[in-house]
Amino acid sequence: MLFSQIPGLTEVKKVLLQAVQNNHVAHAQLFLGAEGALNLPLALAYTTYLHCQNPGEDDACGVCAACSKNLKFIHPDTHFVFPIGNIKGSKDEETFKIEKLKTWRSFLLQQPFGNVEDWANFYGGEDKQANISKEESREIVKALSLKPFESKNKVMIIWQPEYMHPSAANGILKILEEPTPNTYFILITNAGDRLLPTILSRTQLITVPLLSDTELEQYLMEHMEVDEKRAGKAAQLADGNLNLSFKILSKEEDNNTQRFIEWMRTCFKKDYIALVGMADEYHNLDKLSQRSMLSYSMNMLRETLLHISGANAINRTRGEELQFVQNFGKVLNWQKIETSVKLMSEATYHLERNGSAKMIFLDLSVNLSKTLTNN
Repeated sequence: MLFSQIPGLTEVKKVLLQAVQNNHVAHAQLFLGAEGALNLPLALAYTTYLHCQNPGEDDACGVCAACSKNLKFIHPDTHFVFPIGNIKGSKDEETFKIEKLKTWRSFLLQQPFGNVEDWANFYGGEDKQANISKEESREIVKALSLKPFESKNKVMIIWQPEYMHPSAANGILKILEEPTPNTYFILITNAGDRLLPTILSRTQLITVPLLSDTELEQYLMEHMEVDEKRAGKAAQLADGNLNLSFKILSKEEDNNTQRFIEWMRTCFKKDYIALVGMADEYHNLDKLSQRSMLSYSMNMLRETLLHISGANAINRTRGEELQFVQNFGKVLNWQKIETSVKLMSEATYHLERNGSAKMIFLDLSVNLSKTLTNN
């Protein structure tokens, strides 16, 4: 991957490029970002630049032998470690390792912005507990004990190290602290709080922010060939998460605006019979649509808070949405909005853990009704 293929993140790219150009690359770096941050693509582009035979000021050349191999993820001096479920079956160890790496490379080529869930769906491990086994630490030490094959640098990319078995994590501490010359570790995580303190203390932190709405909207219009209205709506719902925006656009357009307006009005009326019917409708949506509606609802409450606070300059709503926000703001205050967002956030948490969508939505609706009508 090349830096030019990644939207935004100008400052982070600049820091990484200057580190290589000034020969100040830390031997172990932790790319940390929230769910949806582009830390994996950024690490892949950084690796391409480290191996490039003719690097430019802003990017790898993209055409040399090293770049050609990196763009296919087959460079012999780039090593990957990643979580995977127990799908070995009756395959012998060597065959399984080869197939696993081949599948991983295919995933990177097809879904470079994917997450752990996408990866599990890709290799067929949706119902398997993914982890990085303790045997992987021995494989890491073994791979890095060899001299580079083609490049002057060796790169070990560990994706989602929070999935490492404790023995595996402890097994790499020594080589992580004292690697062989020209060996670089790049750890990529969305959950830094789940990593061992001993790993955190041995790595240089690179914080990768989410994309802005403008960056995301521009990328979608240029690369997904969608109009400004659809791109803007997807960017608003995705909240900086490029991977999520793809999924939103790949579905038929959800009528979240009308659904949200009707839901809020029904909560205000305390029409519990109607809310039960809405809970049935919500239950019949697929999981992405369920999450999308709650995300949209929290965004609309945020916009309402901005409106009643007088911060209209940064309000993102337009047309019908803006009109509703202006009317909604007349009957809300910041305490009601804070409580409502907290309730929706808790509902999202339970939804992601496979709770009953109908019961979660109905419980949320009843509590919202009490919150919104409470004087």
